[in-house]
Amino acid sequence: MAKRDYYEVLGINKGASASEIKKAYRKKAIEFHPDKNPDNKEAEANFKEAAEAYEILSDDNKKARYDQYGHQAFENGGGFGGGGMNMDDIFSQFGDIFGGGGFGGGFSGFGGGAGQRRAKGSNLRIRVKLTLDEIANGVEKKVKVKRKVQAPGTTYKTCSTCNGSGQVTRIANTILGRMQTSAPCNACGGAGQSIDKKPKDADSQGLKVSEETVSIKIPAGVVDGMQLKVSGKGNEAPGNGISGDLIVVIEEVDHDSLQREGDNLHYDLYVSFPDAVLGTSKEIDTVTGKVRIKVEAGVQSGKILRLRGKGIPSINGYGKGDLLVHVNVWTPKTLNKQQKEFFEAMKDDEHFAPRPESSDKSFFEKVKDMFS
Repeated sequence: MAKRDYYEVLGINKGASASEIKKAYRKKAIEFHPDKNPDNKEAEANFKEAAEAYEILSDDNKKARYDQYGHQAFENGGGFGGGGMNMDDIFSQFGDIFGGGGFGGGFSGFGGGAGQRRAKGSNLRIRVKLTLDEIANGVEKKVKVKRKVQAPGTTYKTCSTCNGSGQVTRIANTILGRMQTSAPCNACGGAGQSIDKKPKDADSQGLKVSEETVSIKIPAGVVDGMQLKVSGKGNEAPGNGISGDLIVVIEEVDHDSLQREGDNLHYDLYVSFPDAVLGTSKEIDTVTGKVRIKVEAGVQSGKILRLRGKGIPSINGYGKGDLLVHVNVWTPKTLNKQQKEFFEAMKDDEHFAPRPESSDKSFFEKVKDMFS
């Protein structure tokens, strides 16, 4: 089932301000809050969908990527869609937005404990190099990642400081009277658990480094510097915490003969003077293999041959770019006596006199056409 547009989910338009986005999310969160809709799977799905939309649209960088590339910018786990976020995460990350709306900070309809929050492991970041062919066709990469995981034999017990609640309550005397405040427990970081036993090779949190092979599905059309997120493949967290994410940074490897410009590709084709005069056919590289193209007799240097659909697929799914073949007539730099005499004899020949036609556009007209 295709995902709904995030703006549609929150009932706002693309020009909505940050405060309008937050207000719209709070309204949806209260409407589908688990305390108002106990044991309601549809409400749970809507609640998570609204949180996913807000997680993207409230972040300027993620919002810009979404506006440009749509859901495909996050299809490897971006947002909550990758399956690494649950109800605990939503309340932990966004609970302040609707925690004062009559529901407290916790929730009951979908499980979990009021006030307690689950620790999240740290994110990991890797760079993945992709050839132009891989970018054009999409690829699944298997990479080895060293991540922290819970060491076998590690056990946890209820935190004695907060008695497993994850919070500590303090009472202070102020000029307004006795004030009660709650804050995450410093001893357990709000998890409500502390280490009971751990093996010698584990760190102070009961974690150890382990190497794991992670499969990453990369969609066609990604660009250099784009970041994809594989949820849950970062470092694990101690106790009942949730794993961090694996951030995958795309690095595009230069192609030997093709230059990328957005979804379009450029190829410099050099032809000899005789081939330009008589016409020829040439085999050139594309991202889907080699193709043979025809060069008409009398071709002019600077001619652009457009091969439609031979470029890079749009990350938004809006078709493919084109391959633009730039014809360059190679003028010989050295000639033997016989060749030199031939061209000297042709200097005043009418067939060699430049006679540009209306179809022979100037360089500036060609540039204008390329960008229009």
